[in-house]
Amino acid sequence: MLACVLAFAPLVLAGTTVSDLELQPISTEEYVIFDVIVRAKFLTSVTRLVKIERATTVRLHPEADGPSTEAFFLEGAYFEGRLQRDLVRDFVLKNQRPSRMESRFNFGVSYRFVSAEGLEEPEAFWSALLVRESHPVQDAHPVVDRLAFSRVAFTARHDQALAYVANNRPDGTGAGFLVWLILRGDQWQVFDTEVIWVARLDVPGLELP
Repeated sequence: MLACVLAFAPLVLAGTTVSDLELQPISTEEYVIFDVIVRAKFLTSVTRLVKIERATTVRLHPEADGPSTEAFFLEGAYFEGRLQRDLVRDFVLKNQRPSRMESRFNFGVSYRFVSAEGLEEPEAFWSALLVRESHPVQDAHPVVDRLAFSRVAFTARHDQALAYVANNRPDGTGAGFLVWLILRGDQWQVFDTEVIWVARLDVPGLELP
């Protein structure tokens, strides 16, 4: 399936204030999933800081009018339609409203929260979990700027998880990914990734995570 490509498209998510955020807290297990995704998809040997949207995102595309629906997954045939139905339903249910991220990440480098308008919170947090040196990436930058996560969905058996993450770069490039994870033993692992959209400048050789 081909990903939607947006050339020179703006990557600004809808503004969300703290008062708009869902009161239901994000579970500890969801932060475990966020950590796995950051380490697997975005950390490199030179990464020193990750900037993260304080509010979770409910839109899976910059041009979407609102939260995702089951029809969105059906029409897109993501992961070739292999996602379990209860996983999709949990994803849609959890991502009707944004939630507030807390300083509970442990992916191994410092991180800072930012608002949808690009304002940075003054405090940076250190995630103390030691990680192995990540895969090298050509032209890697010490700052990952910035990531917007959805809430994490789980199957009823709690053996599969699904999350969305957007990498909105200051230069106008970026992409949005659905990440499918499977529990193997007591460890979550990325099973597959689907690119939902890409925004790029007309620069030969541009690579995304």
